[in-house]
Amino acid sequence: FEDHRPFYDWVVQNVTLPSKPRQIEFARLGINNTVMSKRHLRTLVEGGYVDGWDDPRMPTICGLRRRGYTPASIRNFNERNGVSKVNSTVEYGFLEYCLREDLNLNARRAMAVLRPVKLIIDNYPAGKTEALTVENNPNRPEDGTREVTFSRELWIEAEDFLQAPVPKYKRLYPQGPECRLKGAYLIQCVGCDTDSEGNVTAIHATYDPDSRGGDPADGRKVKGATLHWVDAANALTAQVRLYDNLFTVENPAEGDFLEHLNKDSLTVLDGCKLENALRGAKPGESFQFMRQGYFCVDSKDSKPGALVFNRSVKLKDSFKPA
Repeated sequence: FEDHRPFYDWVVQNVTLPSKPRQIEFARLGINNTVMSKRHLRTLVEGGYVDGWDDPRMPTICGLRRRGYTPASIRNFNERNGVSKVNSTVEYGFLEYCLREDLNLNARRAMAVLRPVKLIIDNYPAGKTEALTVENNPNRPEDGTREVTFSRELWIEAEDFLQAPVPKYKRLYPQGPECRLKGAYLIQCVGCDTDSEGNVTAIHATYDPDSRGGDPADGRKVKGATLHWVDAANALTAQVRLYDNLFTVENPAEGDFLEHLNKDSLTVLDGCKLENALRGAKPGESFQFMRQGYFCVDSKDSKPGALVFNRSVKLKDSFKPA
């Protein structure tokens, strides 16, 4: 626009107007690992490389909102960057930082197992179920608590168990260290079941009945990690979509941007197990899944009894604002 200012000023000075308009131009703010050009974005949509203008990988307002970006996080991102007449590019990580900062304070916590494997507590009474109390948000005590059920069979993450542990591994493995189940008990792995191909189908453990809440009665030190879990008796089964950068290079607009599309920008996980309290989650509502990241209910594909959750952002990142 600035190159055309002499012509613009000449027009304003040589036509009869009730008042003299003032024009101020600002440069477009760029974000790395994506494209901001409407022409490029249209190519992505019309070529079927994304699922429409509201695809959660798109840098559009409707795409960001569907992914779970809050109005406060977008405003904060814009205010911190300011306006300029000089073209500039900011890290996508800063946009994620603004969202993480907002959701850390405001999103309710929940437990979700994305790649589930059955955990059987051998010495827990069969048929017994008990209610445990966990906080909704440690940063907002006013959000209160909720109850989750606990029983003999649970779902845990497949990555929280190894048959043969690697150095410094502090999760479950046969005869390994005691681990905490979030808000529940201490357990110790005693073995596992496998199928004919050697795949783990169930993990067996024992629990300490005197460690309800995660603290042993005798005060012994627990060396294992704290694991999240979901009660298998009433778990909600849902689809979870994990999103990553749409492009593999920082500046895809240089050259043929389609050559730099990230084929792994979307990972769809079916059969994920979520705690029962999420059955009533509404489209657009955001949660922090313990140890996983921040997720929101998809506003387009979710249906009652068949919820879809989009990952908005991971829990931690190396990005630090200046």
